[in-house]
Amino acid sequence: MTERYAYVPHRLLRRRVRDVASGVEGVLMAVINENVSNTAHEHWMELAYVRTASGREFSTAVDNIEPAG
Repeated sequence: MTERYAYVPHRLLRRRVRDVASGVEGVLMAVINENVSNTAHEHWMELAYVRTASGREFSTAVDNIEPAG
């Protein structure tokens, strides 16, 4: 069995970002390449984990992340 995730370097790590899908801003805490499949056929996605001002984190597709204005 292979690992289900791997950390990925990103130029905006630990910087303020905005999720274009939701408009929510926060600090990019990690980008992780995750196996999101529940079957034998692996499906990998790069997910960005963003921490909002309230301290809650959410994930979104890494392509949805842009620097906050």
